[in-house]
Amino acid sequence: MPGPARAGLLIYAKNVKTLSDFYQELLSMRVLVSDAMHQVIENDDMQLILHAMPPHIAAEVLITTPPAVRDEQAFKPFFTVPSLPDAEARAVALGGLVIGPVWDAPGLITRNVCDPEGNIVQLRAFI
Repeated sequence: MPGPARAGLLIYAKNVKTLSDFYQELLSMRVLVSDAMHQVIENDDMQLILHAMPPHIAAEVLITTPPAVRDEQAFKPFFTVPSLPDAEARAVALGGLVIGPVWDAPGLITRNVCDPEGNIVQLRAFI
C-alpha cells in the first residue's frame, strides 16, 4: 500500500514505540514513517497511525502492567489473523491481555484482546 492510505486507524499513544512494536508483531505490520511524534505502520489490509499524546494529556494517563482495560471506548477495531490461538499468545507476550470468551460467528471465530495501553481490539480468524 505505497503512499497515503485511503482508510486506516489513528491511535493516540502514551508510548508510541511500545504500541508500534505490539501491532507490528501481532499483525505482521511494517514501519512506513517514524519520527518523535508518529509511527505509520501497515500490512496488506490496513494502515495504523500511532500518534504521541500531547504531554499534558500523557501525564494524566496511567499505564499499568498488566494494562487496565479501557472498556469505555467508542470504537473497537477488528483485525483478521491467521490463527486466533497464536495471536492471543503473541498479544500476551507483547504486554497485552486476552479478554473474555471466544465467540463463534458465521465463518469465523473472534476474541477481544487489549494492547499494552489497554485499547481493546477484536481478533478474528476465518474457519
